[in-house]
Amino acid sequence: MHFLDQAKIFIRSGAGGPGAVSFRREKYIEFGGPDGGDGGKGGDVVFEAVPGLNTLIDFRYTQHFRAPRGKGGAGQNRTGAKGKDLIVKVPIGTQVLADDEDRSLIADLTREGQQVALLKGGMGGRGNASYKSSTNRAPRQHQTGEAGEEMWVWLRLKLLADVGLLGLPNAGKSTFLNAVTNASAKVGAYPFTTLRPQLGVVRHKGREFVLADIPGLIEGAAEGAGVGDRFLGHVERTRVLLHLVDAEAEDPAAAWKTVRDEMDRYGAGLTDKQEIVALSRCDLVDAEQLADARAALAEAGARTPLILSSATGDGLDSVLDALIERLGSEAEAKALEDGPSGDWSPL
Repeated sequence: MHFLDQAKIFIRSGAGGPGAVSFRREKYIEFGGPDGGDGGKGGDVVFEAVPGLNTLIDFRYTQHFRAPRGKGGAGQNRTGAKGKDLIVKVPIGTQVLADDEDRSLIADLTREGQQVALLKGGMGGRGNASYKSSTNRAPRQHQTGEAGEEMWVWLRLKLLADVGLLGLPNAGKSTFLNAVTNASAKVGAYPFTTLRPQLGVVRHKGREFVLADIPGLIEGAAEGAGVGDRFLGHVERTRVLLHLVDAEAEDPAAAWKTVRDEMDRYGAGLTDKQEIVALSRCDLVDAEQLADARAALAEAGARTPLILSSATGDGLDSVLDALIERLGSEAEAKALEDGPSGDWSPL
């Protein structure tokens, strides 16, 4: 299945049904009169977060969503049926944004089963029975029903993960993901092997957490270089960042700082998150080169880096232990998820 994390769609709620113009015509009833019923209300447009979805690819092929209108009223004071609400099912973590210059946030669906009624259906029109009065015994006026609401909206998916995996291209992120989870991310000896976020579930010492591998950043990503920084939105909800730096890099400190600078340009509080720095691919360097890389990172302001090799498995347990320690207890995680979240803007 292809991964798509943003889509633009058109939505319209249902119009109200028209009221009826009707008069009683019944045998043995001497006096008739108006008995036209009201029209039914139009259907609402409701967004619902559902499990089992992790992409917006369906919205590439279906971009128009219209709720049904209400049914018209009828004689004998019968009210028309209400239009059925249109339920638009989206992945958990989807944000609904207005199609304006600022892409302002309308709704943020972060919990399973969460629903937001975005557009209300039009009210049904009045039938002629409701116009009857002492001076207007045989009204023939009625209402056609209110029109529904419509708008274009953007859907933006931000994957829900506990840990975000960051680093330059070819820093060993996909290899690490494959080593500690059940994922099967593509691995290659060339930059930008990963072109879309990958998710995996880590199980370590009785704990489980979700790890998100984000495509590599390069200098100028904020201006669109490489794959740009659009995928950084997927780590906004994470609680801990694991920053991998290639131990074979000519300047590990510069590699770490490049990614940090792009995170700072992106904003959204990414540089304020808890960060664990780890030197990856350490099986390919000697002890002296490894010591120089650790000293350079410490001098640049990075936390003391951990050492790991995804190929041999060395250091993986230490990294996972550190992640679990930073994630804290399950109760702390739930309290953080239930807490207020700040506004987000893709610009």
